[in-house]
Amino acid sequence: MNYLSVKKTDIANGDGVRVSLFVSGCTHHCKGCFNPETWSFQAGEPFTEAVEEELLKALSPSHIKGLTLLGGEPMEPDNQRALLPFVRKVKKQFPDKDIWCYTGYALEKDLWQEGRARCEATDELLSYIDVLVDGEFVLEKKDIRLKFRGSSNQRIIDMMRSLKEKKVVFYSVE
Repeated sequence: MNYLSVKKTDIANGDGVRVSLFVSGCTHHCKGCFNPETWSFQAGEPFTEAVEEELLKALSPSHIKGLTLLGGEPMEPDNQRALLPFVRKVKKQFPDKDIWCYTGYALEKDLWQEGRARCEATDELLSYIDVLVDGEFVLEKKDIRLKFRGSSNQRIIDMMRSLKEKKVVFYSVE
């Protein structure tokens, strides 16, 4: 897997001050995407152990609330396979920090059921994600007043409660 950038103090992509990893590769190609340079799976640099260590170090200060995965598309199957071992490390080293993930895939249709995004890593990866922002960006539904999402069709999902209750439970943003 490649990644395009890391933001070590991000306040736009989830609650609190976060470390954000922008992965490369996305097959959605949403009209009006804010980050089309991440569409190519070859964009950026390889996601190496040194990059993982840099991210873990960036997550260590107490003022950092958690990690955000976005891109590109973290839930592309090849990206899931690469992210899963790293996310395991994050949860083991920082059990009190949360993980947000932005995906253009729909939870019920593409990730919980057999779909083009589902692979052998999906269920375990979802079990580590605290908040999932799902749905493709739709330019015609763009709304800059929305918190943590770009268009009104996108949903902010409490993954822990959703997995426990076996249904979509929305995350409350003030």
